[in-house]
Amino acid sequence: MADVKITITDRDGVAHEVDAPTDMNMNLMEVVRAYELAPEGTIGICGGMAMCASCQCYVESDHDLPEMSDDEDAMLAEAFHVQDNSRLGCQLHIHEDMDGLKVTLAPEE
Repeated sequence: MADVKITITDRDGVAHEVDAPTDMNMNLMEVVRAYELAPEGTIGICGGMAMCASCQCYVESDHDLPEMSDDEDAMLAEAFHVQDNSRLGCQLHIHEDMDGLKVTLAPEE
């Protein structure tokens, strides 16, 4: 499988079903940027290093995602608008098990 379908709800509440490639080692933040679902300069500010939380999203579907790293957990501990289902998009690498994933972008800080 080369692509998975992911539904990303942007910060205006509009849902977008997008194709995300599983064969390019992309993460969710990069998918959001590729589809321009957030204004330039408002997502992935740190370049995907888990250092800014600008790519925070809420996982709305019941998917078995990789465990949160210590760096991701520490960044979310300092972020705004954190919920129990918060994750950093830059830490969620696209793979086949994500087909049907639904996420909502957290409000801009």
